Amino acid sequence: MTPERLVSAIPVEDDSVFELKLRPHRLSEFIGQSKAKQQLAIALEAAKSRGEALDHVLLFGPPGLGKTTLATIIANEMGVAFQQTSGPALQIQGDLTAILSNLKDKQVLFLDEAHRLQPVLQEKLYTALEDLRLDIMIGQGPAARTFILDVKPFTFVAATTRPSLLSSPMRARFGILLRLEFYTDDELRFIVERSADVLGVPIDRDGASELAMRSRGTPRIANRLLRRVRDYAQVRGDGRIDRATAHAALEMLEVDSHGFDELDRRLLRTIIEKYDGGPVGLGTLAAALAEEQEALEEVYEPFLIQIGFLDRTPRGRVATRLAYQHFGLDMPGKLSLF
Repeated sequence: MTPERLVSAIPVEDDSVFELKLRPHRLSEFIGQSKAKQQLAIALEAAKSRGEALDHVLLFGPPGLGKTTLATIIANEMGVAFQQTSGPALQIQGDLTAILSNLKDKQVLFLDEAHRLQPVLQEKLYTALEDLRLDIMIGQGPAARTFILDVKPFTFVAATTRPSLLSSPMRARFGILLRLEFYTDDELRFIVERSADVLGVPIDRDGASELAMRSRGTPRIANRLLRRVRDYAQVRGDGRIDRATAHAALEMLEVDSHGFDELDRRLLRTIIEKYDGGPVGLGTLAAALAEEQEALEEVYEPFLIQIGFLDRTPRGRVATRLAYQHFGLDMPGKLSLF
């Protein structure tokens, strides 16, 4: 993976403190994701009126779209405690038992990267999610016995970028499934303006639009670009971000008008120049770029496919007409169908 990329939606080490400062605390403050917000608002109001814990929630979609933020908002709206962990952090049954046994009434338990939770622990979760009890094996062999631990009513919120890797029984335990989509440029402009206001950075509408246009539909990237452009404006300008300042800063950072960085352009150019536009197999492309296949599938490709610059076919990856136009190249006649 390449989380150090400026336009990568994968969080880097210094993102956490910065994002915490900008994170909205109420559903009414959350920008975008109108369908998910509408479903969640109804479910929250119904649960509060009944005095019950909210149904278990599965949040899925590309990274950087606000899954962790929505999980904290759920706890805030319900007025309950919030605890966060991740799939890789839970390694043994004792880890899961310790967390579940200490849950408070109606508490929100947030599990990030749920698809990386070990299958055996997913199975242990089934009874806790459905029957509010946890079956614990004590001892081994003929002397082993089962101890049943009662769990207080709670809301389990799981986030994943790869819901297909969750087992079917696991997915069936969620009463609310919310898919988060890439944001529009207008939604990202509102997010940039709000973030700039929180940070006390002067920015005009055109400057915010320039940042939004290059943020790949992802709030995390928009906020990260805002930080870098803020630095540029303070050092090379008067501290105010307008379109000219944003454009100059992003050109210096090699983030183009579509939000592509050098690695995106290298991927597309490799397909076009080395493999005549494709199709080219994922393994071959990964070897040519000296990248892992998983990185190509999860980090590089989703946005390029989303905006129509790359196509996945049964025979491999193909650069589309938009990719050729972006580089000012003529498209071979054999690819005219794409």
